[in-house]
Amino acid sequence: MHLHVHYDDFRLAEAFTISRGTKTAAEVVTVSVEDGQYRGYGECVPYARYGESRGSVKAQIKALPKRFDRTGLRELLPPGAARNAVDCALWDLQAKRTGRRVWDLSGLPPPGPEITAFTLSLDSPAEMRRSAERHRHRPLLKIKLGTPDDMPRLEAVRAGAPKSRIIVDANEGWSAEVYADLAPHLVRLGVELVEQPLPADADEALAEMARPVPVCADESCHDRASLASLQGKYDVVNIKLDKTGGLTEALALKAAALAGGYRVMVGCMVGSSLAMAPAVLVAQDALVTDLDGPLLLAEDRAHPLRYDERGVHPPDPDLWG
Repeated sequence: MHLHVHYDDFRLAEAFTISRGTKTAAEVVTVSVEDGQYRGYGECVPYARYGESRGSVKAQIKALPKRFDRTGLRELLPPGAARNAVDCALWDLQAKRTGRRVWDLSGLPPPGPEITAFTLSLDSPAEMRRSAERHRHRPLLKIKLGTPDDMPRLEAVRAGAPKSRIIVDANEGWSAEVYADLAPHLVRLGVELVEQPLPADADEALAEMARPVPVCADESCHDRASLASLQGKYDVVNIKLDKTGGLTEALALKAAALAGGYRVMVGCMVGSSLAMAPAVLVAQDALVTDLDGPLLLAEDRAHPLRYDERGVHPPDPDLWG
C-alpha cells in the first residue's frame, strides 16, 4: 500500500472571515492510498486552532508504517486532520475494491439530500445585511459572530433575511457576560442554535447559565472522549471529520452522542467537495447540517457534490465512496 500526500488550494468566491481571521482560499491536504490496482482519496483541512498546519499533517502521514488498516489507524494517529484524510481514503479504497458504496460497507441506509446551512462571514452590520439579502432565498443561514459588538450584526442579518432560519457561531469569541446579554435577543430574533459561545477552556460557566437557545459544542467536542466533559453545558455536539479523525470515529461519535441525549450537528472546515462527501453520510437526520464548504468556493473538484433546493446530495462514486 502506497500513500501519496499533496497540497491543493481552492480559491474562495469571496473572502471568508471569522473571529480568528480571514482567508481567501481553502488550503487543503489531499491524500491517496494505492494498492497497485485501486486508489482511494481523502481530504483534510489542518486547523491552526488545534496546532495543525499542512506541514505537520504531511509529516504525520509520512511517518505511518507501510502496513496498516483502518482499524489500526486509530492507534497510529490521534484525532485530527491527518487521520481524517487517511481514514477517508481507506474507506474510498475499500469501496473501489469491493464495488460497493461506503454506506453499504458501514451498514448505513442509503443517504439522501440534507438541507445545509449557508455561512455569512463576520463583517460590518451593513455588509452582513447585504450578504443576508443576497442569500435570503436560502432556508438556513449561519452567522459568524464572536465580538462584544454583535447585536447590530444580528439585527442586520434578520432584517436582510426575514424568512430564513438562523443559527449563530461565536467561535469561542464571547465572554459569559456578553453571551448572557445576547441570549434574550437570540430568542427574540428567532435564532435556533448557538455554537461555542465561550472558549473551550472557559466553558464551565455554561453549566450555571440558562440556555433558552440550544448550545452546541464545537471546539469543546472532538471525539467520543470529549463527551463526558460536556454534560450540563451543551445540548448539541458539532461533529467535524477533521476533529474526529475521519468517518470511522465520526460515526461512532454520532451514535454515542445520540445515546447520551445530545442532538447532533454535522459541520465542516472550508474545504472542497472531497472533504464534504464522507460527512454527508454522518449528516443523515442530523438536527443541523452545515456542509457548505463547496458553496463558498470559486473552484472545486471534478465531479463535485450536487447542491439544490433539496440540499446537499450524496457523492457520485467518481468523487468518493
